[in-house]
Amino acid sequence: MKTIQTLINGAFRESKTTHFTTSLSPLTQEVLAKVPCMLKSEIDEAATIAHNAYLEWKNTSIMHRTRVMLEYQGLIKKHLNELAEILSIEQGKTIDDAKGDITRGYEVVEFACSAPTLLMGETVENISRAMNTFSYRQPLGVCAGITPFNFPGMIPLWMFPLAIVAGNAFILKPSEMVPQTAMRLAELFMQCDVPKGILQVVHGQKEQVDMLLDHPLIKAYSFVGSPKVGAYIYSRATANLKRAQALVGAKNHMVIMPDAHEEQVINALVGASMGAAGQRCMAISVALFVGDSKKLIPKLIDKLKAIKPGAYNDPNAAYGPLITKAALNRVLELIENGIKEGAELLLDGRGIEIKEYPNGNWLGPCVFGNIKTHMEIYKKEIFAPVLCVLEVKDLNEALEIINNNEFGNGTSIFTNSLSSSSHFIKEVAVGQVGVNIPIPVPLPFFSFTGWRGSFYGDLHAYGKQAIIFYTETKTITQKYFLQEDKDGVVFNFQGN
Repeated sequence: MKTIQTLINGAFRESKTTHFTTSLSPLTQEVLAKVPCMLKSEIDEAATIAHNAYLEWKNTSIMHRTRVMLEYQGLIKKHLNELAEILSIEQGKTIDDAKGDITRGYEVVEFACSAPTLLMGETVENISRAMNTFSYRQPLGVCAGITPFNFPGMIPLWMFPLAIVAGNAFILKPSEMVPQTAMRLAELFMQCDVPKGILQVVHGQKEQVDMLLDHPLIKAYSFVGSPKVGAYIYSRATANLKRAQALVGAKNHMVIMPDAHEEQVINALVGASMGAAGQRCMAISVALFVGDSKKLIPKLIDKLKAIKPGAYNDPNAAYGPLITKAALNRVLELIENGIKEGAELLLDGRGIEIKEYPNGNWLGPCVFGNIKTHMEIYKKEIFAPVLCVLEVKDLNEALEIINNNEFGNGTSIFTNSLSSSSHFIKEVAVGQVGVNIPIPVPLPFFSFTGWRGSFYGDLHAYGKQAIIFYTETKTITQKYFLQEDKDGVVFNFQGN
């Protein structure tokens, strides 16, 4: 067992606190690390040093800041396997999934290398006689990020590289459940040519988050996590007149039209619903089978019966354990409630055993049928390998269900019809839409565009002169392929 250090003023050191929490292995329940709940004086020190570093860093040339990111992306790439193993051990993901986690973050660092273009301002000549106007993009100051357990590599890398390349300083508060991945990323970053205090890493729980939210030197916050916590963080930050954005809950639906390619649908739905043990905000947790497509449900269940969870180093494991016993117990309670409410448990993954790891937080694939939208198993974000299956008569009924849901993070449709896909894209009230793509996560140069209860903040508010136009950004991802038929090659809309 190790004690997690802090990063303050370029030095990795132990906190002087006497209050610690623990990071537990999701495979064995063994204590992996003691995580400090830092003192207020230490949080104040981190903020003050970050502010002083910012005053220097904001005047550093944009080309130097860009070269730092070029250097950093090289270090991440060099240490990819090491980072993936650290992540897998503390979070439980399979090695391949962990590599994907790090790689998605690495892509953001690559995007940060475009800073000279991204940070360009605007100019208009002769707005009045002999008068020109210029605008500049300038850094805010000290920014802070509060990150979740489910993507210990990607989400910190969403935050601090972009903030720092723009000229800000950054304070990172990683999840106390998975701190080691973030600490190793910080160690690699400090090998780059940056001021000592430009990145600080602090640890703790709600009390320490409140210290960050109330600190006068911190100007903006980013958060990814649960709806309840996100609402709290956004409310408290904005009450302090700070900028804040919070990406929170999801209940993502996948629509299967009768003309969809059967094998594509089943393979996509298995991966999208069960991958990463369902512990991702873009997981598909509801499948809407339109009309005759319901004939695929038995085939889907047969496919799910053939997969199982396992340890991160098991090449046959489809996914890993849930993060904690508490998370597992919450899901088991939701499953019991679903049965009591009248839903039919078509596939029961409870009680699955992995011989080598009897104390792991295991849950096999679960599928519910006979779902009604008033049921808790449908309404709540499950965050587990549990799929709800609904049968609907047409696409408009599917759209009505999706648009009446509390959340609007991601959705997808599988169809061979351009008309159906176009109608779906236009009418669905969800920020990220996949066409023949189960999980439409955009690359860094597109917005991550959650709608409704999936996002709190001002990401979608655009200002122009004296008028404010409030709009929503919707990101569409779709695939095409060429299909052979008896008359030769024809263009086919369906994916892969």
